[in-house]
Amino acid sequence: MAINPHGTSAGVARYNQLATIFRRRIESGHWAVGERIPTVVELAEEWSVAPATIRQALGLLEEAGLIERYRAKGTFVRRRPQQDLWCEVPTDWNGLLLSPPGIEVELLASDVAARPPRVEHADGTLAPSYRHWRRRHSRDGRPYYLGDAYIAERWAARITDEQLAENTTLRILKDMPGLRLTTVHQTLTIVMADVELSSELDVPLNSPIARLQRTAVDADGSVVFVGDGMYRGDVVRLDISVHA
Repeated sequence: MAINPHGTSAGVARYNQLATIFRRRIESGHWAVGERIPTVVELAEEWSVAPATIRQALGLLEEAGLIERYRAKGTFVRRRPQQDLWCEVPTDWNGLLLSPPGIEVELLASDVAARPPRVEHADGTLAPSYRHWRRRHSRDGRPYYLGDAYIAERWAARITDEQLAENTTLRILKDMPGLRLTTVHQTLTIVMADVELSSELDVPLNSPIARLQRTAVDADGSVVFVGDGMYRGDVVRLDISVHA
């Protein structure tokens, strides 16, 4: 998404766009930890916006704990965003099977005779019916992930709530007797938090969200799992090793 602080872009408010730019300045070290950043007036002149817009942008950074504002002293960088990037999106099979330590899982909803509203990947044939679970993951009382899992009814009937609270969906399916997964696809895109995601993940409206869509197909060519997960963009990182 193009950042245009002199207007709006795709419905994103100016102060939200500026907050993203200022966050990147802290992340890159352009504004170092412990350093006093430019004043509201200076930033307003730099970006040709009203001081109130700058104050709103800085307010988002203050809420995230990245800056501290002191009367008569100015605004100082408290810490860098990378310190929050603890949630790794797995890029290999072993990583897909692991649950991060210290995670609390809430089961928000479950439905039978459900159908995935969308399947991102074309491989495989949809099963006659699926069971749907919606889960929210938190760490230290802070929600960071909201996910919808659709599992073919044939296999979903064997899954317990205890398993859902302790394992990733793919770990549950891999360990299920009689089921052999042959293909797993995942696609990551960056979207913006709508009203629902803003509330469920406790993030400002239009904050960046990492959307991860997964599809698993069994040896018979049946789509046994469709997943649609939303990660807070301020805690996620994607590490990929490239071998020459």
